[in-house]
Amino acid sequence: MPRLFGTDGVRGLANRDLTADLALHLAQAGARVLGAEARSAGRRPRAVLGRDPRISGQFLGAAVAAGLASGGVDVQDAGVIPTPATAFLVADSDADFGVMISASHNPAPDNGIKFFARGGLKLPDAVEDAIEVELDQPKLAPIAGEVGRISAFADAEDRYLLHLLSTLPPAAPALGGIRMVLDCANGASSGVSPQAFTDAGAKVVELIGADPDGLNINDGVGSTHLERLQAAVVANHAQVGIAHDGDADRCQAIDENGRIIDGDQIMAILALSLHERGQLPGDTLVCTVMSNLGLHRAMERAGIEVRQTSVGDRYVLEELNRSGLGFGGEQSGHVIFRRFATTGDGILTGLQLLSVMAATGKPLSQLADEAMSVYPQTLINVRGVDKTKLAGDPTIKSAVATAEDALGDQGRVLLRPSGTEPLVRVMVEASDETTAREWAERLADVVRESLPALEPVA
Repeated sequence: MPRLFGTDGVRGLANRDLTADLALHLAQAGARVLGAEARSAGRRPRAVLGRDPRISGQFLGAAVAAGLASGGVDVQDAGVIPTPATAFLVADSDADFGVMISASHNPAPDNGIKFFARGGLKLPDAVEDAIEVELDQPKLAPIAGEVGRISAFADAEDRYLLHLLSTLPPAAPALGGIRMVLDCANGASSGVSPQAFTDAGAKVVELIGADPDGLNINDGVGSTHLERLQAAVVANHAQVGIAHDGDADRCQAIDENGRIIDGDQIMAILALSLHERGQLPGDTLVCTVMSNLGLHRAMERAGIEVRQTSVGDRYVLEELNRSGLGFGGEQSGHVIFRRFATTGDGILTGLQLLSVMAATGKPLSQLADEAMSVYPQTLINVRGVDKTKLAGDPTIKSAVATAEDALGDQGRVLLRPSGTEPLVRVMVEASDETTAREWAERLADVVRESLPALEPVA
């Protein structure tokens, strides 16, 4: 049977794959596993519940709250709030665990359920597996003791906002009046992110995607649709644009010329700044296998070690925790400051990036160019194939070996199944764009021809 949990929680089409019944029983299973320590200590477990504004989050949130309460857990419902805020509030309120209902950058019809352990940490695979085992047990089996209560987490957003502002230098205003455009993806950051940047001293000259209606999350806006933000930065003569995704755990930036500054470039800028200030633990950056070869070369020149993990900010965080390191992230814009957060936080990342701009007086374009050179990278998503067969296919392995031999040390090849979508990602980096594109297209063709086609959904 396929594993229920993917790269980032349980995802699917709301009300078809991710039903109220599944949400209820998943919450009950989570209550048993994550609340066990509290119950063994003779107290009722407590959980923080958050969601993004997509409309299905309403019925899924009700189902999760019911499942937790019926499992003997007191629920503090924070309502619509970013994923990193839920993680922060678990730690800040000393809750036993947390649940976030969101499908991140996915379109509105999708949704997901992810758990945070005590301290706001993402769950290791073994704990997710334990929840899946518990999910197979008899449904609605009673837990000894009183059922839980459900209450509003009244000051959730205020507590999170104060935390964000506390991460900035004490000089006021920390962001020095930087003119910016902000894109909230019609998502969970639509309220708190504009407030955070304004309170920190930036001037938000245009606000995009800050009017969620439950259906428009990530729809042509946000960190995966940057065209509108690029145009707005140029039109407003702004110094920077910042974009989040639907649950605000990502940050992508636009420089004053309208150029995209992705997660790798943001990490390079911030890692170099931390290194220069003696605030980069272990002089090490942790990134995933998707990060650009240019990031590796830039860190090598600066004397910063780079460690790679599997794709997913949870794996970056695991390495940070395991090795006592402090900073890392993903090309997609998940950036983790372990000193301040237990997950990727798009608002925190944007604040820290603007703080470097304010402190150095340099435009973002200069900071990015000084930090790293980006190797041309082509990414092709191959849909309609059985991604589970990728690892064992000999034809694909041979094609990858041929590409790697041709590219040598001037490029890189990565094929992997998506952890959140039914597709295979084909990524090629090379010293020039034409070479990267040609090899990516060749490999994508091999994947299409070699892997079995998926059965159409009825």
